Amino acid sequence: MNFNEELNNYLKILNCSSKDLSIASGLSPATISRYRNTDRVPIYNSSHIEKLAIGIEKIAKVKNINTITKDIVLENLKSTLLMGNLNFEQLRNNFNFLIDTLEINVSEMAKALSFDPSYFSRIRTGKRTPANPEAFINSVCNFIAHKYNSTDAKNSVALFLNCSLEDILDESSYYEKLQIALSQNSLTNTNEIDIFLQKLDDFNLNEYIKAIHFDELKVPNVPFYKHSSKTYYGTEKMKQAELDFFKSTVLSKSNEDVFMCSDMPMEDMAKDVKFSKKWMFAIAMTLKKGLHINMIHNLDRPFNELMLGLESWIPIYMTGQVSPYYLTNSQSNVCCQLNYVSGKYALCGECIRGFHNDGKYYLTGNMDEVSYYKNKAKLILGKANFLMNIYTNANENLFKTFIFNYSKLEGHRKRFLASLPIATISEELLLKILKRNQLSEKEISNILKNVQQQKEIINTILKNNTIFDKIPKLSIEDFDNSKINLFLATTFCDKQISYTYEEYLEHLDLTEKFSKKTKNYSYEINPNNTFRNIQVTILKDNCVIISKNLEPSIHFVIKHPKLRNAIENFIAPVVQ
Repeated sequence: MNFNEELNNYLKILNCSSKDLSIASGLSPATISRYRNTDRVPIYNSSHIEKLAIGIEKIAKVKNINTITKDIVLENLKSTLLMGNLNFEQLRNNFNFLIDTLEINVSEMAKALSFDPSYFSRIRTGKRTPANPEAFINSVCNFIAHKYNSTDAKNSVALFLNCSLEDILDESSYYEKLQIALSQNSLTNTNEIDIFLQKLDDFNLNEYIKAIHFDELKVPNVPFYKHSSKTYYGTEKMKQAELDFFKSTVLSKSNEDVFMCSDMPMEDMAKDVKFSKKWMFAIAMTLKKGLHINMIHNLDRPFNELMLGLESWIPIYMTGQVSPYYLTNSQSNVCCQLNYVSGKYALCGECIRGFHNDGKYYLTGNMDEVSYYKNKAKLILGKANFLMNIYTNANENLFKTFIFNYSKLEGHRKRFLASLPIATISEELLLKILKRNQLSEKEISNILKNVQQQKEIINTILKNNTIFDKIPKLSIEDFDNSKINLFLATTFCDKQISYTYEEYLEHLDLTEKFSKKTKNYSYEINPNNTFRNIQVTILKDNCVIISKNLEPSIHFVIKHPKLRNAIENFIAPVVQ
């Protein structure tokens, strides 16, 4: 019996769901799903097996089944695994994740470990597996432990391992943490990814605008307003400095882009709810004025904090007025800095890490000084990488260019779909649906043209590469509750174009026929409609595309290694 069969057998005996086991064991629903559907198997002596056994025993006790104990479950689950068994694909993912996040020089590591650099390259691309995986892990961990042994380096590794510096100060603990990180099932906590994707799926820009009364905001017009240069000391005054910068920017005559880059501590400011509301209002006013923000995010922090920060920026991303960036090797353990620049004003700040209240901000409207800070911002942006490219109807042509180039890239695509794949629909059925939804002739013409372009792009990809889709198949009852729409994000239509159940079944049948006649296309039924408004497309080790269908129609192309890798390893949770 395989591991997943043994696990599923226990759930069947106990008549419990993945969610029940998740709650009882403390493991995420996504992790349980991985184990149940054979995407992952745990390592022989991992804590995950013990947590599963403990969870199953808890459920058994509640149901008064005394024959199912932790020890028996543990023995049975372990019997399906080999001692030291490793999932090579996950090892490869973890190895790549480690190299990308820590920016390890592969050639240098290969030389230090007496390997040919091509050996590591083949492992990274999945063209070969280590003959002795445990020896491979030990060698890599030894290299990192010796190479990254300074306090600064260990701080970076601690962020990567999602632990404190104190946890890896001791050499043996440092090595052990690295070894566990490489051999465990996943370096990323998919709970944060689940939440991030779900918030993108649920977010409605129109509702958000109404909730914050954004549509009612009026940008004041104050002639000859000018804020004098001023220095601010201490946390409370520095809060005022940030608000003064935005006020000055909004009231100025300039419509130049705004630049924001800061690694100043935000914990104490974030605790001030009144300030947080004022700060977000200031951002809203900046966007209301029509200004574009070039924002450099500080990603030198644990993954869960990174995701929480990104979630808070979702509404701002949706406006299409923000370009998010990040810097590599930006962390300093001594000094923190802030640089904000707009057309007429600049705000700079500094403090010693750990002594935020002893820092200072300086706001200036002096054009010589502003010119200096503009040039500084330009130079910083030159060293920054895009955290993600964001495409809206305002830059639709750029998105079409990206998709055209993307179709030429080699590699397997995997997609989690909120609806049925638009490339498999017939023109006859599409036309019927569009007319029933009472679209104008111009809208119908644009959609037909765009869908034809999407079919051509899919056919280009399928000539030399594969596409694997996870699609929803719903009963009539679930369909009525789900309200599935045509997924037309690439048209930037932003209108709800619904199926009838008969149209949905017809499109599903067309997808089945397309799969049978198209060599490199396949799909799998997802019994749960995990998403309703977003589609996730994964081109492994290259990029992730998150496309939102409605409110608004928008596309995020993510290449940042840590975030991209986490989404690549995302498994839509099974809901029962």
